[in-house]
Amino acid sequence: MNPDPPLPILARGIVKAYGDLTAVSGVDLTLRPGQCLGLLGPNGAGKTTTIEILEGLTKPDRGEIRLLGLSFPRDARRIHERIGVQLQETRFPDKLTVLEILRLFASFYKEARSPLEVAEQVGLQSKLKARSVHLSGGQRQRLALGCALLNRPEVLFLDEPTSGLDPQARRQAWEIIEAFKSAGGAVLLTTHYMDEAEKVSDHLIIMDHGKTIAEDTPAALIDSLGAETIVGFSLENGAPADAVSEAFSTLPGVASVRREGDAWFLTVTETHSTVAALLEYLRKEGNALSNLETHRPTLEDVFIALTGRHLRDE
Repeated sequence: MNPDPPLPILARGIVKAYGDLTAVSGVDLTLRPGQCLGLLGPNGAGKTTTIEILEGLTKPDRGEIRLLGLSFPRDARRIHERIGVQLQETRFPDKLTVLEILRLFASFYKEARSPLEVAEQVGLQSKLKARSVHLSGGQRQRLALGCALLNRPEVLFLDEPTSGLDPQARRQAWEIIEAFKSAGGAVLLTTHYMDEAEKVSDHLIIMDHGKTIAEDTPAALIDSLGAETIVGFSLENGAPADAVSEAFSTLPGVASVRREGDAWFLTVTETHSTVAALLEYLRKEGNALSNLETHRPTLEDVFIALTGRHLRDE
């Protein structure tokens, strides 16, 4: 019986500190063939440091890391032949055209795909003669993705791959990722877009302050809230926040309460009962709603519940 092939990524106990700041603190990570693993976290959570360690760009202080059964720095050349990397920001030579850049990056590998084929895949076939200095931010992102795909990688690292892309280009990038996965490739993704994380990720790790605070499939993470609905509203008349928060938390079906400015959000398990009780409470208090909306729980709600922040908070 043939042994199972090595996992695309297997990392245990990654630690990286810069002086008194611990950027990554004991992170474990497993990526399997045909899967996309998403890393979510607010700025400063340790996502980029983690991905740079896995790419071999940053040396960890501690931890065991294997990529395709290989390790840095001993197998660096062999690893780089088999992985593709799109950094959060890539600077290309201003004077080179799209085709020249793709040919340059293709020359780094023993075997590479046709630059023309890759340009078509990322939607840049009409920009082959355009110099990089004249490309939009979204076009540069697509060019960086193309460079990452030139060597037919087995593992693809994508750090904010669709930042600056228009909706159509984002969907095209998602299709590229799905096709890559379907062919058996493995993807490690960081993103600031919750819809992207839910769309392309098979598994998610939520990080904060350098640690993993939650890990599961997108659906399981959403289910972990135990909520039927998120009820959001504002009050016509102000009220002491602490007193109102305590009163809201005692309403039937309310699992948690949070306030953002003048808006309130209740995580509830019995929508109709909660809304009816809310209206009755406000009537007795001589208050009323200035607006009311409900939505099904999302990854954003999970993220806020775990970190107290929105993903795109600076």
